[in-house]
Parts: sequence; structure tokens; C-alpha cells
Amino acid sequence: MIEILNAARLDRARGAGALVGDILHTLKRRSAVGTNLLDIDQWAKEMITEAGGQSCYVDYAPSFGRGPFGHYICTAVNDGVLHGRPHNYTLADGDLLTLDLAVSLRGVAADAAISFLVGEARPAESVALIETTERALAAGIAAAEPGARIGDLSHAIGTVLSEAGYPINTEFGGHGIGSTMHQDPHVANTGRPGRGYKLRPGLLLALEPWIMTDTATLVTDADGWTLRSATGCRTAHSEHTIAITDDGAEILTLPSRARA
Repeated sequence: MIEILNAARLDRARGAGALVGDILHTLKRRSAVGTNLLDIDQWAKEMITEAGGQSCYVDYAPSFGRGPFGHYICTAVNDGVLHGRPHNYTLADGDLLTLDLAVSLRGVAADAAISFLVGEARPAESVALIETTERALAAGIAAAEPGARIGDLSHAIGTVLSEAGYPINTEFGGHGIGSTMHQDPHVANTGRPGRGYKLRPGLLLALEPWIMTDTATLVTDADGWTLRSATGCRTAHSEHTIAITDDGAEILTLPSRARA
């Protein structure tokens, strides 16, 4: 299903996006050496509940996961990249942490992810990973305008990733979003320009470039959810929900201070 939102529902999407952006900003600030992943999950639960939102994850049980996810946020560390299930792990200096959050507010969902380094250590390889996903995300957003096609976004994202020398996995990528978290169209992280669904004002997309340092192969953790790099290399993931408007892409999941 592909949803096109009217003006009223687009306004609700802005509220959901602002909530997701603000929660991620707060969680990044609070995540430090010594923080437990289960604490991050609890903080996310508290902020979602206080805002009157609903988690898109707690009862989420797709074919690629083992039973309901059961948590409020995805927390992936180092070689973990997608669907990281919070568990009893304490963050260490230099850990590369990815937080991925999807929340529904007033019947519309928004989805975003950030990767960052914990503590003071700044391994150059990890910094490059994160910056590459952020540049790829910016390229995909810049390509998202009415009349463009999904392949144009995929091509823009994939060009940045491949030119930086990273393998690209196409099993998971961006997606449509609206009344539910995952909808059509699928937005692969590489592709051919001029192909696929033509973008229309009112369409919401979650764009999410993610990479692994030296492999395109994923393995599933024993928890049945967390996807890790097959070689144990580090990974990174950046995501925003955008709305297609007459003037181009509007980023919905920026934190409040960035929107200001």
C-alpha cells in the first residue's frame, strides 16, 4: 500500500516526526560510558508515553524477526546495524551506537535513526562510517522532489556509499510510511535513476542508508532480531522521515532545535 497524506494528516506527521527527532536527540545526550541499553529503552518508553504516542516496535512481529520485538527502540552496538534488540549491555568508551526509533502519534508514524560514538574515543574508521551514511542520506533527500522516481533516490544514496568504498546490502532499505511504519514503496540503498514509483506531494518516505565496513552480508543474532555484520566489522545507519511537497522534501524528524 502507498499512502498519500492530505494536509491535515501531513500536519500530524510533522508532530510525530518532531517527537521522534526530540527523543533521539535526548537519548544521544544521555547515552554515555556506563549507560545500559535497557536504560535507553526505558527512557524511550517514558518519553513516548508522556507525549501520548505509541511505539511501533513493542508488538511488531514481521517474518524476519522471532516473535514480537518487545522493546521501544532499536539499540545496535558496533557490529550490530539493524533491529538491535535492547539487552543488558553497558556502553564503553568508543562504542559505535545506533538508535532507531519509530513512533505513531495521532494515527501517523515517523521513523529515524542516528549513529554516534560514545565517550571520548573517536576511531577514524568509525567516524568515516557515520559521516558516509549521513552524506548518503542528505543526497537521497536532495533527490526527493515531485516527479522524481524512487530509483533517483536510490541512485543518489548508492553513489555516495559506493564512491566511499563500502559494500551495499539491498535486503533492507528505506520505505514508505504513514498510518503504519512499513509501507510501499521500498527504497533500496542503490539503484538505477529514472526507475520506479513517481514521487507525489503528500508521500512520506523513510530513507535509511546503512553500511558495514567490509562486507554486505548480514547474520542474525541469537536474540532472533539483531542483524550484525558477518565479519564482525563496525556498522552505521542514518535515517530520516521526509514528506514530499510541491517544493521538494521536508525533513520531519529533525530535533526541535535543528528545525528552529
